[in-house]
Amino acid sequence: MTIAIIGIGLIGGSMAISLKENGFADKIIGVDKISDNLDKALRRKLIDEALPLATAIEQADIIIMAIPVDALETLLPKILDQVDQQIVMDVGSTKWVLAKAIENHPKRKNYVATHPMAGTENSGPEAAQPDLFLGKCNVICDQEKSGTDALAQVKKLYESLQMSIVYLDSKSHDVHTAYVSHISHISSFALALTVLEKEKDEKRIFELASGGFGSTVRLAKSSADMWIPIFEQNKENVLDVLDEHINTLAKFRTLIIKNDFSTFHQLIEKSNHIRKIIK
Repeated sequence: MTIAIIGIGLIGGSMAISLKENGFADKIIGVDKISDNLDKALRRKLIDEALPLATAIEQADIIIMAIPVDALETLLPKILDQVDQQIVMDVGSTKWVLAKAIENHPKRKNYVATHPMAGTENSGPEAAQPDLFLGKCNVICDQEKSGTDALAQVKKLYESLQMSIVYLDSKSHDVHTAYVSHISHISSFALALTVLEKEKDEKRIFELASGGFGSTVRLAKSSADMWIPIFEQNKENVLDVLDEHINTLAKFRTLIIKNDFSTFHQLIEKSNHIRKIIK
């Protein structure tokens, strides 16, 4: 099994490590427009070989696209143009725009839309880690539009990573990820900007920041190059959940102004019910 990974960053690099270590892949080919990423990946032995895109496509059995979603929208149709029996999959955080871009492509059956719900705030091949996917959830979208063999191979790939698999249509995927992932990043970016605006003494931030603050703003370290295209492609769903978030913050503000800490207490207790869902 030869796998070509386009984009040797956190997700692509972590897949490279894991799929080689667990025996699913015999050979990993790396493709990246940033030559420094390929150099780092070769030095860390994340990949066996770095090749140009066209050559990698020819040699691969499975092609994993681990690049920003705006680049996916442009590149995926071009890669499908070049494949024969190869399986193509992506790991992007939005799906509806991508689904529309290739819905009538003659090689649509070769493609499987996936989204492994795993990651960290770090980026680049140096952030890759072998246990990133362990015990996490992967989403496969629009499974009925993928070929039987392609779907079976991709399912085996994620099972080798010890991930659970759920199935959604592209539109539902984008709605749910706006609720559980995209709003978390926006909130973290906003909180980091708020603290940086109000607290000008960076030393004090470093000295006083507790675990709670660190975990809340951790996502603010994430790459803008990756997240801006996600927010753009999932704009309507992000706006919907963002409006609800703003309304909740405004409610909290009003309760504090009115000294209504009894109601505030009730709302916090209500929020604690998330423990039953996320353990």
